[in-house]
Amino acid sequence: MTTQTENNRPTHRIYAVNGNGDDAIWTPVAAAWANRDGKGFTLKFEAIPVTGRIVMREISSKEAENQGALA
Repeated sequence: MTTQTENNRPTHRIYAVNGNGDDAIWTPVAAAWANRDGKGFTLKFEAIPVTGRIVMREISSKEAENQGALA
């Protein structure tokens, strides 16, 4: 198993998205760390969505300053 990077902070946030466009509801459900070999990610889920779609987004510098429960 490949381990996560030296950085303890996640590089990506994972959301469960229900709905479309401006009416979509984005709920953070997990965090992701890039693996050292650069070929994948380690995911830590706080919840597993059963509906909607899952979207992984890079964490912005503003979000990194306010990182909370999923860090």
